[in-house]
Amino acid sequence: MIQTLVLTRPDDFHVHLRDGVGLNALVPITAAQFERALVMPNLKPPVTTVAMAAAYRDRILAARAPGQSFSPLMTLYLTDRTPVDEVARVADADFVVGFKYYPAGATTNSDSGVTALANIYKVLEAMQKHGVVLCIHGEVTHAEVDVFDREARFVDDQLAQIVRDFPALKVVVEHITTTEAAQFVSAAGPNVAATITPQHLLYNRNAIFTGGIRPHFYCLPILKRESHRQSLMDVATSGSAKFFLGTDSAPHAKGTKENACGCAGCFTAHAAMELYAGAFDAVGALDKLDDFASRFGAAFYGLPRNTGTVTLKRESWTPPSEFAFGTDSVVALTVGQTLDWKLETAQ
Repeated sequence: MIQTLVLTRPDDFHVHLRDGVGLNALVPITAAQFERALVMPNLKPPVTTVAMAAAYRDRILAARAPGQSFSPLMTLYLTDRTPVDEVARVADADFVVGFKYYPAGATTNSDSGVTALANIYKVLEAMQKHGVVLCIHGEVTHAEVDVFDREARFVDDQLAQIVRDFPALKVVVEHITTTEAAQFVSAAGPNVAATITPQHLLYNRNAIFTGGIRPHFYCLPILKRESHRQSLMDVATSGSAKFFLGTDSAPHAKGTKENACGCAGCFTAHAAMELYAGAFDAVGALDKLDDFASRFGAAFYGLPRNTGTVTLKRESWTPPSEFAFGTDSVVALTVGQTLDWKLETAQ
């Protein structure tokens, strides 16, 4: 049985670092695990221009702990009014790597998102031309569609259309949760990939309701049936370069998470690699984790592979339940859980 696991220093290709008072607490936590991270732009107001992304990046860099080499990769928030000219500016900015497509109303701070696919066709054409990546939150938002079916419907109604009409566009379907999404990405060309979160690899939808409603397991896209979780495990550990690490770690203040209208999002940044190691270990696939965490994502985005390493050891431990979040705290997904792997060093 493997006791020590040495991996190339990994990247997180989907993370929420928020802004303001919470940023200083969150950045060092992600930077302790990852060399680079793709930072989501759904702030208030959203990050819609390269100039705004540059300013946000500066705030992130200033929040690093002493000695941390963490490098944020930025995305712009795609709206119905995104000017085509902004695509060329993204292509010229080495620190911005893509646009994030939120269907309006799909998740946290998505009110400014895209209301109709036709509204962004000219921008998608420019992105295809310039080689800019489209990162997609893949859910429809029609009121009549069951929340557990929203991703599968998006695959049929919008993702298939995007890939058909823009065959050279680089697309990342973020935080996939279903067999339908896994199968679509697997069958698509090499320009289509997906990220997978630790919570969707480890838990099915029963986790939300075990022993009562557990708000810290509530995220969007929501956890699905066990059969879907197994499909995600299959593709994550398959050795396919189409699937790579993206935590979607999404902190919310304890008071806004633990209430009658709690926010969607799981905070996993504090133990991300430990959670992924546990998932891969459970199916005897630890040998596939390095590629999933440290190689495939960088290759898809055209980035050099990191040269540092992280070392995880097989050790039973219980992470802290809460972490500082400005003047409040954020409760971890792992609250009350014992993990089998622990990050020992990151170089």
